[in-house]
Amino acid sequence: MQNINLQPMNQTPKPPDFIIIGVQKGGTTSLYNYLTQHPQIVPAAQKEVHYFDFNFDKGADWYYSQFPQPENGENLTTGEASPYYICHPRVPERISDLCPKVKIIALLRNPVERAISHYYYYIKIGYESLSLKSAIASEPERLQGEIEKLIANPNYYSYEHQHHSYLTRGIYADQLPAWMKLFPKEQILIIKSEDLYTNPSPTFNTVLEFLNLPPHQLQTYEKYNSTEYPPISEAIYEQLRAYFRSHNQRLAQMCDRDFGWD
Repeated sequence: MQNINLQPMNQTPKPPDFIIIGVQKGGTTSLYNYLTQHPQIVPAAQKEVHYFDFNFDKGADWYYSQFPQPENGENLTTGEASPYYICHPRVPERISDLCPKVKIIALLRNPVERAISHYYYYIKIGYESLSLKSAIASEPERLQGEIEKLIANPNYYSYEHQHHSYLTRGIYADQLPAWMKLFPKEQILIIKSEDLYTNPSPTFNTVLEFLNLPPHQLQTYEKYNSTEYPPISEAIYEQLRAYFRSHNQRLAQMCDRDFGWD
């Protein structure tokens, strides 16, 4: 891997070339790790910079300082992966304003499996104490008014929206239009998480092609940050499938693509 200075230079800072905007529990950690093994990609100071959602008050110079800056005309590619970006209502415009040429990558996972994995991950790390059934049932009350507060106040942080949005985070048809409005089609790549899981090498190279980088083959395609969970009752599965069915249909129409989740 190249040894590139992470400190800002006395020149116009180079913004990131790509941002993986989500989704949480959709393979973002795996994809980011694959990308940073490419000989022409240099990682940010951390995978999840979270500037456009949690650290926006730190300013653009702080954001640029999180990325390697080229020296002596070096050609490098860099980016970050913050999976809360896709569903935070203020983030698309913030990214468009600061990095209008950045390439946007969205990994979309079957929202039923994503919600279950999200829930059990938060059980594991202590962010959830309710049963899965109760957590799903409690989401509307937990999130009531939170999106409106995020929109109204640029400095507002919503613990509930970040952590307990098991269903909300899977309604991709509500999240993508803001990105599609602000970024041209050629700057957005939408990938099924399941393709990354089952066919990592060709999916990885699809991303490299999108980034105008030569193909690359990794020795292994490890699954990072995966969550194991017990068998789920068919009743819960059917409840979730029914909930997401119409939203998935809207997504398919929006993207002119059958995601095969139903």
